[in-house]
Amino acid sequence: MSVHSVCVRFHTALELIGARWSGAVLHMIFKGAHRYAEIKAAIPGVNDTMLARRLRELESAGLIERRVLDSSPVRVEYHLTEMGRELHPAFEELVAWSHKWIPLPAEKAS
Repeated sequence: MSVHSVCVRFHTALELIGARWSGAVLHMIFKGAHRYAEIKAAIPGVNDTMLARRLRELESAGLIERRVLDSSPVRVEYHLTEMGRELHPAFEELVAWSHKWIPLPAEKAS
């Protein structure tokens, strides 16, 4: 393999979890937010259209599963699949790296 070739699998994985909001959605599910409203409330700035799109994409990719609970009213929850759970160590490393190297945005003066 050439040094200049990008691994197709790596590129696909990075595009999947690196798409805007995808990482945040996965991170919130790792932390225990399973209902749509919980996920949305935990991610500042995400709108309904984008959140619904990302949840569908992550489900199609096999990282999460949508569970419809037989209750009244009907509840829907999102859970990690085995494939999704295996990303947890990578996310923990990314969190640690970000805390070391990425500064918080400066707070606006009042």
